[in-house]
Amino acid sequence: DPHTNYFPPIDLRSFNESMSGRFYGIGAQLKDDDGKIKIASLVSAGPAWKNGELKVDDEIIKVGQGNEEPVDVTGYSVTDAVKLIRGSQKGSEVRLTVRRMDGTIKVISILRDDIKLEDTFAKSAIINGEHKIGYIYLPEFYADFERPDGARSGADVAKEVEKLKAENVEGIILDLRGNGGGSLYDVVQMAGLFIDEGPIVQVKGRGDKSQVLKDRDKNVQYSGPLAVLVDETSASASEIFAAAMQDYKRGVVIGSTSTYGKGTVQRNIPLNPISENSLIKLANNEDLGTVKLTLQKFYRINGGATQLKGVTPDIVLPDRLEYLKFREKDNPLALKWDEIDQADYKTWNSTFTSDPLISEANNEVNKSTTFGKIKTNVEWLEKNADRSYSLKLETYKKDQKELKKVYKEIEDLYKLNQPMTVKNLVSDTASIKTAEDKIEKNKVWLKRLTEDIYV
Repeated sequence: DPHTNYFPPIDLRSFNESMSGRFYGIGAQLKDDDGKIKIASLVSAGPAWKNGELKVDDEIIKVGQGNEEPVDVTGYSVTDAVKLIRGSQKGSEVRLTVRRMDGTIKVISILRDDIKLEDTFAKSAIINGEHKIGYIYLPEFYADFERPDGARSGADVAKEVEKLKAENVEGIILDLRGNGGGSLYDVVQMAGLFIDEGPIVQVKGRGDKSQVLKDRDKNVQYSGPLAVLVDETSASASEIFAAAMQDYKRGVVIGSTSTYGKGTVQRNIPLNPISENSLIKLANNEDLGTVKLTLQKFYRINGGATQLKGVTPDIVLPDRLEYLKFREKDNPLALKWDEIDQADYKTWNSTFTSDPLISEANNEVNKSTTFGKIKTNVEWLEKNADRSYSLKLETYKKDQKELKKVYKEIEDLYKLNQPMTVKNLVSDTASIKTAEDKIEKNKVWLKRLTEDIYV
């Protein structure tokens, strides 16, 4: 099973930070500049910004924890350097040895503070065209289990839905592309926003009876048209949500030929003896880390596993990730697909059937010259993915030129010739304008969204 592995303490901390959407850090974004780790930007009102000594384009040479011997990060990846800069305690000191643009070396001391990963939180926009459509982007199913007031993806999506309803949208697109999963509790709560009540997912371990996780709230927060956008990287909780909406016939799932196909459940088991027996203590309070162990599988309410097969969208759109063999089904160690009895559920009671819409949309995709070109180019990339190349320089250059041409053509095809009209919600405008970096990030996000052919 590819998902059973060892978590060193620092990797477990990173996992928990990703899940909670917050961490103790300095409020700086890093970048890789030709093998050098540099400061890309500073978060407004963050510790580094308040400190005033760290500058954009400073190169980080060493990272030290308080008075400890600093670690030379030459050759480190940005991800590994970030793990050293972040810490486990608020107010702890990190000392950065940096090289300025003028070549001078400086050691900068910064006290870590609570930083929110706002880029991972749910956010929404309005798409104005023939119809007024609400758009919600959810990059992961985050959940801060440690803080009563911590961010929860289920609650945040509910807030975004409410804001979109206040704008009188005619339909909602929920974008789960790139969403690798997260909190099981939150995906059940989120699915419950769009149905009255009933089972959302089944969970079963070897030799155990299946456990049905249900939405018990009869209230339906949103009953209008719903589309769920997925791709090959939509996994785990994303697949649970998409499968539930599909099985209930509550919404139309749109995207790649299938989602990732991760339908297994893991539990983090601490290796520290002290966690099992208070009489046993480790020298220097050493943390041995945890083992992430696969114990159960997810099953759709129709009985089929999401493992290996993932979710097949109602409307399939060709994309460039199709030729990359990275999904669960491409891993020889992956657990097999199986099925159990379906749960007791009733499909969405609606006067409108989406079957003609799905059929017409698939026909339009098949006739589309743009998606046809994307499919042709992706098939070419797949055929040439593992090809051999000539050692003759001129022949090699010619092959590389052709490869770059195909990539560039796909990149251009991904962008609409006529951008959509997309705007922020009125209720979000004030919070976006509180900081310059928020304004800039919002501009980039809106521009990318206006050109997105898949939306």
